[in-house]
Amino acid sequence: MSTVEEAVRAIRAGNPVVLPFDTVYGLAADPHSEEASLRLYVLKGRPETQPTALVARDIDYLLERIPEMRGRAATLARELLPGPYTLILPNPAQRFRWLTGSNRDALGVRVPELSGPGADVLTRVGAVAATSANHPGEPDPVTLDDVSEDIRVDAAAVVDGGELPGTPSTVIDLTGDEPRVLREGAVSAAEALRRLEAPVRSSRTPGEESRWPSPSSRSSS
Repeated sequence: MSTVEEAVRAIRAGNPVVLPFDTVYGLAADPHSEEASLRLYVLKGRPETQPTALVARDIDYLLERIPEMRGRAATLARELLPGPYTLILPNPAQRFRWLTGSNRDALGVRVPELSGPGADVLTRVGAVAATSANHPGEPDPVTLDDVSEDIRVDAAAVVDGGELPGTPSTVIDLTGDEPRVLREGAVSAAEALRRLEAPVRSSRTPGEESRWPSPSSRSSS
């Protein structure tokens, strides 16, 4: 197993590592380097047309990386983050285009609630590109033993965080007028939408018709 210092050095050198996150074990790399992000994609066996999240240590650091996020997007993000969410946000400047997949106008972001060695690494490096540490179609890894051997061998560092919750993040699309839950994960769709309802309503212009779903019609899957 690797130490926090070894993982930090590997990320800064542009190499992917295996880290414990708040949900499952993830593959992480330097998000500011297109080459480092490509190494992550290759190790996972993921096509570059698929997006990968930008994971930051806190919202303020995230805003430094994506200044266009200030305003409505930041208000909504602060309602949910830090927490087990992946938020799809508008990306008008097309930043981190090597993480956006085929749609450069949107970017997935996370600010997890972390403790232990995963938190120590993220605090040191500020942000990572991250995806689950499995090959497409494989189960989400709850322990290091669940991570495929080839990923563990080829990663530049592997950090053990014990057994993790095992449910991936809830994915919410905030690029439109109303939030859409794309994947229900660690938090239910109903709970996520409930937390966003008030700030969305307050951000709407006077007289604008609401398309917010009624409680009885909200998706729970």
